[in-house]
Amino acid sequence: MSTREDIIGRALELKELISYQDGAVVSKTLIDRGRGTITLFSFDKGQGLSEHTAPFDAFVQIVDGTAEVTISGTSHAVRAGEIIIMPADRPHSLRATERFKMLLVMIRA
Repeated sequence: MSTREDIIGRALELKELISYQDGAVVSKTLIDRGRGTITLFSFDKGQGLSEHTAPFDAFVQIVDGTAEVTISGTSHAVRAGEIIIMPADRPHSLRATERFKMLLVMIRA
């Protein structure tokens, strides 16, 4: 499934919508609107997103594997089926101690 039209109006399993790629972070935007985005990511072991801040809260749901999510210096192991909210304007990062997939929801308004 490669286009938005392939996923609209269908019941689908999130972790099946994106593949792992050796040595890489892969992303697939499912919804992109002015007020927010929903993006699916896969992280190979050892990959991550360096520390940064965002002006909006970010909702993350792990759909496969386990992520190490650090918020303001505190590390959290977030497993498949669990969520974490990364608050606006607080430094956060993600790291794959093992492969993982996540759904990121950003609401801008």
